[in-house]
Amino acid sequence: MKRILVCTDGSNYAQESCRFAAWWAKQTGAAVSVLYVSDLRQYEIPAVADVSGSLGIQPFEGMVSQMEEVETQKSAFVKASAIEIFEEMGVAANVSFCHETGMLVDRIEKFSENADLILLGKRGENVNFATEHLGAMLEKVVRTATRPCLVTSRQFKPLDRVAIAYDGGESSKKAICFMAREELFKALSLHVITVAESGKEDLAAERLKEAEGLMRQAALHPTYQMLSGVVETAISNHVRREKIDLLIAGAYGHSRIREFFIGSTTTELLRRCHVPVLCFR
Repeated sequence: MKRILVCTDGSNYAQESCRFAAWWAKQTGAAVSVLYVSDLRQYEIPAVADVSGSLGIQPFEGMVSQMEEVETQKSAFVKASAIEIFEEMGVAANVSFCHETGMLVDRIEKFSENADLILLGKRGENVNFATEHLGAMLEKVVRTATRPCLVTSRQFKPLDRVAIAYDGGESSKKAICFMAREELFKALSLHVITVAESGKEDLAAERLKEAEGLMRQAALHPTYQMLSGVVETAISNHVRREKIDLLIAGAYGHSRIREFFIGSTTTELLRRCHVPVLCFR
């Protein structure tokens, strides 16, 4: 691993993302890029709708300029807060910061080109107003990014116990290839889990056997366990019961139409599991 990209908005969750990034950089020697994106649309749309008619276009343009200045000042604060965290964890020498204007989901493709791992917080600035919801950009970024995305939790904790939810899909196999390349996984306690739905126990057993072969090729030696029940419930219960520090899983493997009717397993896992989730598409 050579480069880690951290997406921040200055929130508490984003600061914890920086701590996870610092931990990962310390284990791998990777450089870290911190990205803050100002979305000025949040200011422009209400202003156009509410005040542009009464104030005229010139005052409105002045307001946008002032808002841009506020965002520049906020960017400086976000940068200082992030750098302080990396300094505390002893990896600040290899950290860079970038401030962009636009939408994170539109900028992520450019900045992830040279990244091996993308980190972002599970929730953002509005966490206190929507405590049960994921961040507004989270799903879009995970769906868009071509690199693994580590969705970090509320509080940093060094990683020790790691579970990979194996479903036999291409994203699961990609996750094992990623783990094989990263030496740090050889020092962690690894668990491979799969969920057997009712009447499909034989299929689940075949998946575990397949995972065992792939792990052996990767020189990794985890434990294996078959769970039963509803996928999201079984996995989240296992994470809590076994005190797992990191869950690795495939992300958004089904069509939007299917997810519209029955929901997304990935989204439910992100909501239910109070640990970081490393997502592979």
